[in-house]
Amino acid sequence: MIDKICDFLTNKIRKQNPDIDDEKAEVIHYGVELIIGEIPKIFIMIAIAFLLGIGWYTILAFFIILPYRNFSGGFHLKTHIGCVVCTTSIYCGTVLLAKYLPLIGNIKYISIAIVWIFGMILVKKYAPADTENVPILTKKERTQKRILSYITLTITLAVSLVINNDLIASIIIYGMLIQTISITRLAYKLTKNEYGHEIYNNKSIQSV
Repeated sequence: MIDKICDFLTNKIRKQNPDIDDEKAEVIHYGVELIIGEIPKIFIMIAIAFLLGIGWYTILAFFIILPYRNFSGGFHLKTHIGCVVCTTSIYCGTVLLAKYLPLIGNIKYISIAIVWIFGMILVKKYAPADTENVPILTKKERTQKRILSYITLTITLAVSLVINNDLIASIIIYGMLIQTISITRLAYKLTKNEYGHEIYNNKSIQSV
């Protein structure tokens, strides 16, 4: 059903903009699919979170991780069901980890330092982690997103350092760690994703 709606909207956009070629249409289709797919996915995630008794904290986790994810990227599952399961697992899982394995005292400070160093190294190596459907190709955009990934990671972890709430601090630390893992090559291999810029560059080399 969602695929049919996305096809309809993409075709409508193409009719109104005849200069859109097949490659651009694919990008538009993917964007429309993300927007339409995100709405029910978020509602399902929130509903499950409230059933588990962690609804408001899951919403908080979503908005804490969102800026860092927007800049650093990460894998996307190719089916709507898989996406719902993965998204729910990540955000609800982050809260449940923080609830049952809180990072308190010196462990909190050590964890912040480890996650920050780990994140800075992997951001430099992989961010922005794009996908084959929406590759990030220009050097300027890649540099901007990488710098913003450094900044959001640092600021968000700094908040966990000073906030006087162990549960929220733990949500932040676990959330930043899980999001950082999602941009790695191992995470992409396990979810059968590929980095979009690498595919594009390989095609460019082969066509020369």
